[in-house]
Amino acid sequence: MSRLLFLLASITYAQTGSITGTVTLEATGEPMHGARVILSPAGRSADTADDGTFAFSGLASGVYDVIAQAPGLSASQRIDLRASASAAANLVLRVSAVRESVTVTATGREEATLSVVQSVLDLDQSQLPLRSGTSLGEVLNNEPGVAKRSSGPGSSRPVIRGFDGDRVLILEDGIRTGTLSSQSADHGEPVDVNKLERLEVVRGPATLLYGSNAIGGVVNAISRRDIFHQHADQGVRGYTTGLGGSNNAQGGGSAGFEFGRKAWEFWSSGGGQRTSNYKTPLGTVQNSQTRGSQTDAGLGRYGQKAFFSFNYGFTDSRYGIPYDTNAEDPEVAELLVRRHNYRFTGGLKDVGFVESIQAKINYSDYNHQEIVGGTPETNFFNKQFIYRAVADQKKRGRLTGSFGTWGMHRDYRIEGAELLAPPTKQDAVAFFTAQNYDMEKTRLSFGARVENNRYAPSGLQARNFTGVSLAAGMSHRLWNDGAFVANYSHSYRAPALEELYNLGPHPGNQTFEIGNANLKPERNDGLDLSLRHQSSRVRGEVNFFHYSIRDFVYLAPTGNITDGFPEADYLQEHARFTGGEAKLDVALHPNLWLNLSTDMVDAKLTDLNVYLPRIPPVRARLGFDARYHGFSLKPEVILSNVQRNVFTIETPTAGFAVVNVSGTYTLARQHTLHLLSAQLFNAGDTLYRNHLSFLKSFAPEIGRGVRFSYTLQVF
Repeated sequence: MSRLLFLLASITYAQTGSITGTVTLEATGEPMHGARVILSPAGRSADTADDGTFAFSGLASGVYDVIAQAPGLSASQRIDLRASASAAANLVLRVSAVRESVTVTATGREEATLSVVQSVLDLDQSQLPLRSGTSLGEVLNNEPGVAKRSSGPGSSRPVIRGFDGDRVLILEDGIRTGTLSSQSADHGEPVDVNKLERLEVVRGPATLLYGSNAIGGVVNAISRRDIFHQHADQGVRGYTTGLGGSNNAQGGGSAGFEFGRKAWEFWSSGGGQRTSNYKTPLGTVQNSQTRGSQTDAGLGRYGQKAFFSFNYGFTDSRYGIPYDTNAEDPEVAELLVRRHNYRFTGGLKDVGFVESIQAKINYSDYNHQEIVGGTPETNFFNKQFIYRAVADQKKRGRLTGSFGTWGMHRDYRIEGAELLAPPTKQDAVAFFTAQNYDMEKTRLSFGARVENNRYAPSGLQARNFTGVSLAAGMSHRLWNDGAFVANYSHSYRAPALEELYNLGPHPGNQTFEIGNANLKPERNDGLDLSLRHQSSRVRGEVNFFHYSIRDFVYLAPTGNITDGFPEADYLQEHARFTGGEAKLDVALHPNLWLNLSTDMVDAKLTDLNVYLPRIPPVRARLGFDARYHGFSLKPEVILSNVQRNVFTIETPTAGFAVVNVSGTYTLARQHTLHLLSAQLFNAGDTLYRNHLSFLKSFAPEIGRGVRFSYTLQVF
């Protein structure tokens, strides 16, 4: 009872402190205009003025990390407001081999990753152009804990810790994309990474904030008009990016601008890229070409107390599915993808005990057409309406947090030859909260989510699922720059539409699928442990995870062949996923860093003692980062072990070693930033295959090539 009274009393503490400061460039000593400054763990951010200044007010007593960022540049300073009501932070941005890492996806607030309980990786604008691809899996492949599932370059999708499909949630600015990439290996997730501010991956369950589909993790594509933008930037800002590459004749670009005047702001961006068939040491992989384009525009008004904005986006892409040229009658298939997206965002600031309330209403109209031999055969339609409202509480003493509600209405149908499932309407609603209690060296995190999912298929059995997800975690600073993190989660996932109702040949998964309308929801009990260190000379993180999943849904081969495909039932068994990631960056010299990383996952159906399909093998990365002023040269070798732990109908995949070399030049000035990059990939022209590819038997991975990119930002 005494602890409860202390907690309630702490909530009544007044906010009185402030932090002010300046951000300058190390190269010139000039003030940096338009740099992003994040205050952690308050979850607040601001952009620097023309003279490089920033200010945060109304802060509770405590210890804060002030982090300044621009593409390829970073700086940080720790501020203690326990002894005084105000403090100054003067930050110097410099090009560095490692940067201060910030996440918005893990907690719903912008915070330093050192103390959040979930394992997060992020890529910013200085890293994304060299990874540019027409599908999201190509961009994130080989990051610790992340692999790619694919049926060719246009259809690749991230796999997190061995979790794929409906267990990994893809977001754009915190909202589901509305695509169908989760249900089939030939369905891609087209995201133009050149227009993003950063790309974040939360490894492990993120169901509290984002829903039952995040039982394996979340990928969040954060635009330059990011999810916490609540003020109008005055004047004109803009960017342009161009890229090109050999091997697959890659070419593309992206450009955008923002114009702000008083409380109003208008923005627009657009871009695209194309690739031809890619080459391997065995020859050209036919029908592996891709092309994609994306445009968007929006208008917003940002007042002192209220703000709103509207944004429209359009995606248009087309890509081929590689085929076996040795087959007697190969099927030449392409997918044509179009998506219209409409989003309204509104909010209020400083409302009672709430720092801000933000609501999003999103409508996505998605369609893809499957074209076989030049003839349209099947059309997939997915119309999705989503609302999400979140209230961020003001910090009161040691307590911070948020609470909110989320809902979805989905209208799904198929027309044409591949009638896998009947027209189905899906409705969902959820209520959630996530809270943090900060002490001097320890942060406690806890939260809950209640979610209901309802399916109403035409002519088949309707289903209704309600489940609760819970999480409790702790982050404890063992020393000034290091922390131990532990997190327990109990997650719930309702079966996916295709798991319940599919019935028929599914070429994308190379299976005749038989759904099961009597499936039960999955229940996952997970433990994540992490040891982290972040200092000026050493950055490291070691993660361990173990997930025990009751009623895990999987495709079980029956041994029969139907319509030319192996027949498989959707069944349920208990499963477990165990593994970890490790990453270490060490300064051997102020201008020379050693970069190491590795990951592994072991996943089984425990009752049957059978390995699950398409689980990544053990992988490692060894690299160096040599720097001189704004130049960076990064040679690396990526190692993959042989994968012999295979499902009953899988074949093992050989190990490999691939060498890449990349170079970057960063030139930062007060109002402009130039990024020039070049990469030699697969320098040894190694023949290797991706274990998670559905086409690995006849479509190896890309051979040797080079890629160039140039980005200019004006602010």
